[in-house]
Amino acid sequence: MTDPAPPSPLRWTVHGDGRAPGPGEVVRPEERMSWGRTVGLGAQHVLAMFGATFVFPVLMGLDPNLAILLSGLATMLFLLMTRGRVPSYLGTSASFVGAVAAVRAAGGTSAEVTGAIALTGVVLALVGLAVHLGGARVISAILPPAVTGAVVLLIGLNLAPVVAGTYWPQDQGVALVTMLVVMVVAVAGRGMLGRLSVLVGLVVGYVLSAVLDALAGPITAANASGVVSTHPRVDLSKVADAPWIGLPLGTPGAPGLHLPAFSASAIVLVVPVVVALIAENTGHVKAVASMTREDLDPYLGRALAADGIATAVAGAVGGSPTTTYAENIGVMAATRVYSTAAYWVAAVVAVLIGFCPKFGAVVAATPGGVLGGITVVLYGMIGLLGARIWVENRVDFSRPEVLVPLAAGIVIGIGGVTYTFSGGEFGGIALGTVVVVLGYHGLRRLAPRRGPDDGSGPAASDPTPAVTGEDVRPGESDPPGPAAER
Repeated sequence: MTDPAPPSPLRWTVHGDGRAPGPGEVVRPEERMSWGRTVGLGAQHVLAMFGATFVFPVLMGLDPNLAILLSGLATMLFLLMTRGRVPSYLGTSASFVGAVAAVRAAGGTSAEVTGAIALTGVVLALVGLAVHLGGARVISAILPPAVTGAVVLLIGLNLAPVVAGTYWPQDQGVALVTMLVVMVVAVAGRGMLGRLSVLVGLVVGYVLSAVLDALAGPITAANASGVVSTHPRVDLSKVADAPWIGLPLGTPGAPGLHLPAFSASAIVLVVPVVVALIAENTGHVKAVASMTREDLDPYLGRALAADGIATAVAGAVGGSPTTTYAENIGVMAATRVYSTAAYWVAAVVAVLIGFCPKFGAVVAATPGGVLGGITVVLYGMIGLLGARIWVENRVDFSRPEVLVPLAAGIVIGIGGVTYTFSGGEFGGIALGTVVVVLGYHGLRRLAPRRGPDDGSGPAASDPTPAVTGEDVRPGESDPPGPAAER
């Protein structure tokens, strides 16, 4: 497949007078506003990606500073590889959190986690190469909406025990308040505020924890390891020692730059996440194509490969995995500005923030109760996005060849069912994914023919994304493509 010859990804023409798009107009990827307005738009993109990009590394036990720095570099790589035609920001992927939690629960180290992340990135890059050479329909043939929705659902809901057993018990009161704040802001917040519900909830919970420490003293509750002790909710002891400028070397609980290690048990748990990444990237590219009214199918393979390479590089240096962010698609829908120049500004700002270890130390001190309130909403949303894929593609569950393998795989993934054999065990997300994918395709061949529909819905050729941001707010020029959550 031959790509159309685009202009340089680092050269933009000024749209109109550079102030604002006219009625019915959009600022295309190869255009820009005045540089002052472009910097302002870049700042909006930083705010949109910020909450999820530094929260998810904390949940995975990885360094948030390094994650933000690598997100900026990953976005630059993505813009170059897609030749500046697919405006998108690459932030920390939520899809890995459940698999990483399973690796941690089994005693896996941070090096083994990042090794599995790096290998998953390699697999995604190879998928991107296959799509680039064979066309976008390669994806829909292997991963129709019925399968994609099931895998995203089991990945998200597999996280429920982590909330109940690790985060929520650390401070139930703060967790409850934080959860309510996230919910209210996400629904009632207008414009940018609604897309920052996670960040707002984190700040409110953080401040509430500090106030309770000052007024009520330390809390007696379980810590992240499950050990009951008396301790302050907010421990800022490491913040004073962290420099303002330096490499993101991390903390003992969230290592920064480090080399990966490769463990078969970690790899089989994490690699199935590639299914969710394919769905995310595919849906986001199609959403941008709908908004810009351009055919971006020739760039889908490049987008997948770019995200795969970025994730592989991140894992190789001890960082968090990346994915395209729906939060930023929402910003574009609201502003009608799709200029990649704004994304370059956001990427540069993210790199600069990444070189501030003191900021990372503050983030790493986020109280467990605050994380409990955030994750109880986010984990459920990740799982329900799988159900949304089914609904939007009208998957036909009246067909047993669709219902049976999905039902079995989902229970295996959510319940942590394992299959033990002489060489070890295989279970949870990995086993659930295998049962869904192989069971779906295998049983369809055994089922009697019932017509042209294959049971995966009429939109099987257009997988809907497992998005990572909040829905575009009502009245904000909702994009004609999939709505934009992590």
